[in-house]
Amino acid sequence: MSDAVNFDALDVAAEAEVVVVGGGPGGLCAAVAAAEEGADTLLIERYGFLGGMATAGLVNPFMTWMAGGQPIIRGLFERITQRLDDYGGWGGPKQPSAFDDELFKFVAEDLCEEAGVRLQLHTMLADVEVADGRVQRIATLSKSGLRQVCGELFIDGTGDGDLAAWAGAEVKIGREEDGHCQPMTLCFRMMNVDLDRMPSRAEINALYDAAKERGEIDNPRENVLKFFTTHDREVHFNTTRVVMHDATNAEDMTDAELVGRRQVRQMVRFLRDEVAGFEEAWLEEMAPQIGIRESRRVMGDHVLSVDEVLEARKFDDGIARGSYGVDIHNPAGTGTDIRHLPPGEAYDIPYRCITPRGFDNMLIAARCISCDHAAHSSMRVMPIVMAIGEAAGCAAQMALEGGDVRGVDTQALRGKLVGRGASIYGLSEE
Repeated sequence: MSDAVNFDALDVAAEAEVVVVGGGPGGLCAAVAAAEEGADTLLIERYGFLGGMATAGLVNPFMTWMAGGQPIIRGLFERITQRLDDYGGWGGPKQPSAFDDELFKFVAEDLCEEAGVRLQLHTMLADVEVADGRVQRIATLSKSGLRQVCGELFIDGTGDGDLAAWAGAEVKIGREEDGHCQPMTLCFRMMNVDLDRMPSRAEINALYDAAKERGEIDNPRENVLKFFTTHDREVHFNTTRVVMHDATNAEDMTDAELVGRRQVRQMVRFLRDEVAGFEEAWLEEMAPQIGIRESRRVMGDHVLSVDEVLEARKFDDGIARGSYGVDIHNPAGTGTDIRHLPPGEAYDIPYRCITPRGFDNMLIAARCISCDHAAHSSMRVMPIVMAIGEAAGCAAQMALEGGDVRGVDTQALRGKLVGRGASIYGLSEE
């Protein structure tokens, strides 16, 4: 990032073979996989809990992990949903893919403890030291102050690509024509909703349009996006829209949180005053942080294109799969660009998309892999990111011997993932 930190003056907080920065869906799965494969693994997370957008962002439910009626994302993702089910936090009659975000925190910690992942919570990345295309060590900031963490292999699970960007990797932000990213959303939930009296989607949208016409709602989103949860009488809203803000800029993020909460206030008032079934409902929860769809993308040895996504392209080094379509919320305001894959099809994400150009000991395990803006709108969803994370963790363990992520035998990696229960095109039973 810079020469601002004197690393030699910092106490050593920890050393590990594999250091994962960011405990969201991808970073979590990367850390668990690396540790399960035998690597001494440290996971660093800025919050006091794991889960990233699944918990801190309150993003729910899981988007599709199926194609042609068959699961194409399995492995750790399947184990997580099974563990959620064991806790009573998976699915529901109205939303089978919903999960309980509080129970997700338990599941994440269970998996880390069972795998032997060491955790540093309440700890943020502060700086990165690089030499000869290798991350040497990182600086972290916590209640213990600035300290250093040393490792052999580093995995960026930050979502925003902080580790890679601060190390000097090539990154791109937003759409190609103007650099604007998909809008942010502050998710929230209403409790004590009389679901039997709730109007249809079309009726709610008509009421919403009328409220916008009257100037009571300042939200560029074109409709009301809601989901059901694992709990009765609860409705989840992914409907606020904060446009033209940069998730890598502190001032923009501050303003985005304020704009998002203003929109939540307006939506809560609208729901209680205008929508049947919400008269006695209350605002149960807002996400601890605004949800980020898009920020940096770290350029790797292959850049996944939207054409490859929509054509359901397969690759010899495919290490994860996706079937979620292109879903671009207008970066500048109203409208959503939705395009689907051919029915029953899925695309591969090549290993080369998680190897940043110019770096030998770093991998990406988050939504910030190497792809274009439109392809990113498909691969960014949590089940796909979990599959990417599991692959990154396995690859990091395999790279320890030679110290070079490009020395990993991708066919052996694909076989290892199949052995862990993952779905890999050409190797797994379809």
